[in-house]
This record gives sequence, structure tokens and C-alpha cells, in this order.
Amino acid sequence: MSRDVVVIIGAGGMGLAIGRRLASGRTLLLADRDETALKAAADVLLAQGHEVVTRTVDAADRASVAALATTTVELGRPSHIVHTAGVSPVQADPATILHVDLFGVALFLDAFEPVVGPGSAGLVVASTGGHLGPRMTPEQVREVINTPTDELLALDFLAPSAMRDSARAYSVAKQATLIRVRAAALAWGRRGARINTISPGVVLTPMGSAELAGAWGPDMQKLTDQAPAGRVGTPDDVADAALFLLGDQARFVTGTDLLVDGGSVALWHSLAR
Repeated sequence: MSRDVVVIIGAGGMGLAIGRRLASGRTLLLADRDETALKAAADVLLAQGHEVVTRTVDAADRASVAALATTTVELGRPSHIVHTAGVSPVQADPATILHVDLFGVALFLDAFEPVVGPGSAGLVVASTGGHLGPRMTPEQVREVINTPTDELLALDFLAPSAMRDSARAYSVAKQATLIRVRAAALAWGRRGARINTISPGVVLTPMGSAELAGAWGPDMQKLTDQAPAGRVGTPDDVADAALFLLGDQARFVTGTDLLVDGGSVALWHSLAR
């Protein structure tokens, strides 16, 4: 009998927390561009008795992501596929953010849709940044849905030159990601599979800590402090939500986004009125 395979792209705090929840009794294929981070995460899971296979992957390179999809089916049946890889405004310029956070997700959808099957569940970790910026027009939404992946960043409103700074690029990339994944649920559904997104707020991972220490940190901290939950999130908060969306209790849920943000987006919209 073919063994179920869990794929985690991105071995950081959220990826590790989600992988740990899903790995029992399955083969865990853990992938990251950073070999040091990849080994560290794998060592933690191996020490806990999980079966772990590692692969280095460039999440923004078509051939690299396609090779990872091929490895997945060689190992067994893709049961859970989770994409957490990305860069944040303090880590990269607008061009890199759009290339990794949007183009990379589109590559993921292209590569894994052909290999999923009945019962497979996919998840892309997006961000509340996709909910906080100006909304795209209906025409822009249609273009995000219908433009081939390799032409996506050639759209005028998605070009790096159209971004005033990295924060704007991040917000646009995440909003487009939500749209692209929602549309992909149709193709995944034809294969008997589901796919959703999670939009975390401020989560205390190394990336989240760097954002809080950056130029936008004070505003992020203020919004987090005033939100209903009154605290930052943890990787386990995200993993709890991921486990629901990837599990049988969410078998009627696909093409949607789940905010895991302590109510910060709700607060932001109330203040914006």
C-alpha cells in the first residue's frame, strides 16, 4: 500500500510546527532553500521518531519546484501539501518579494495540481498583508486568475516598478496569492483535492521578530496590542488552524482563506471606516 506523503515547503517556524502535527504515520518531505535550516528542522523531527526526507528547493524556480513534485509521487501518495516559503518586507526588495511570494506560489500550484488526487489537501500560508491594502479592481482580479504563471509579473500593476516600497509589494503579492489559490481550487477539485490559504497576523517566528524590529514594527505592534486577542501569535496557533483546514473536518472547505490573526484585520477595518 502506498504511504501517505506530507510535503512542507519552508522549514521555518510555521513549517516545522505544521509538519510535526502531520508527520505521525506518514512520510514527511521537508523542503527549503536554506540547507542549514532544513537540516536543523529535520533533526528535530527525526529525533521525535518521524520519517523525514529532505530536499533543497528554490521555491521561485520552476524546475526546482517541479522536481519536488516528482519526488513526492516517487515517495507515495501526496496527502497534505503545505507551502510556507516566503520573504518579508524587511528581508527583500519589491522585485524579490513579488518573485518569491507570488510567482513562487503560482509555480507551486502549477507543479502540484497534476499530482494530487482524491482526498489530497493543500494549504498556502499567506498573510494578513493581503487583507490590509487597497483592493484590486475586478479587471485586475480577472488578470491575476487568468494570466499564465510565466507572464504574471509582466502585468503592469504587479510589476516591481509599480511598487512604492517593499511593504506595498508584500501586500500586493499576498492579495494576489489569495486570488490565485482561490481560483486554483477549481482545478484541484476536479482531481478530488482541496486547497485553501491561511493568513497569519504577527507570529513570533524569526521572520515575524525581524518585522517587529523593522520600520513598520511599531505600527504592527500597536495593531496587535489593540486587537481582540491582545497578543502576537505563535507557530502553534497557525498549526492548529492548518490542521483543521487540512483535515477531514474541513472536507467541505476549499478555495477559502482563514485569518489567524487575533482579530487584527477586523480591528484595522473598523479603524479605516
